[in-house]
Amino acid sequence: MGRAAQVRRDEIVRLATTTGLASVEELSAQLGVTASTIRRDLAHLKAAGLLARTYGGAMAVVTHPEASLRQRVGEAFEAKRAIAAWAAAQIRPGETILLDAGSTTGALAHELRQAADLTVATTGLNALQELVGATGVHVECLGGTLRQVSQGFVGPLAEAALSRMTFDRVFLGADGVTAEDGICEASLQQTRMKELMMERSRHVYLLVHAAKLGRRPFHAWARMSDSWTLVTDTAATAEALEPFKSRGVHLVTVPPDARA
Repeated sequence: MGRAAQVRRDEIVRLATTTGLASVEELSAQLGVTASTIRRDLAHLKAAGLLARTYGGAMAVVTHPEASLRQRVGEAFEAKRAIAAWAAAQIRPGETILLDAGSTTGALAHELRQAADLTVATTGLNALQELVGATGVHVECLGGTLRQVSQGFVGPLAEAALSRMTFDRVFLGADGVTAEDGICEASLQQTRMKELMMERSRHVYLLVHAAKLGRRPFHAWARMSDSWTLVTDTAATAEALEPFKSRGVHLVTVPPDARA
């Protein structure tokens, strides 16, 4: 095998690991080779145990410990859409709101495309993409350093932009949340941003589907504000909700068909 093929296959493994999935078409375009060449590469990598084949592409055998945004978009899809629809209904014309990076907040941005007289600031690349062409929405990008796996902006530039604005409502996402420690994320940069977002906002909402409750996948935490609303779906058990209820958190459970 030539050096070029080895470099290309190493890059395929890297892309599959960092993005979660890699399609033949995307890899062909990105690496500048034919689809048939990519298929041969995938067959070789599968035989070597480095990738698992999927319909139309491949995924890493050992994925990044933090799920990519692409992986999370399809997770609990109906619950996220219903939560997003409920959140959109809380927003009033003329308000300035802040959207975190994440799949559920991206679904909320999708719900806001037809809004009028609304200002939306966001740290999420997917939210920005959803709001392209939304003529009734004034969009502010907080910028900063892009985390490829989460497609969210963090760092000092994003924090500086955040300090120049205040918001009527902030809608946050999380990798996990507990009543005791707050929001769990993969990096301290993320948790720092979330704490600043809460400080700059009048009303704080955390949008998470039921599987996120009580989870501690990482070791970086954001402490919650004194008053906030946990919005989840009806799959959340009474046992999972009780720790939040006992601390006076405002709880909202949304049925998956609420958007219908």
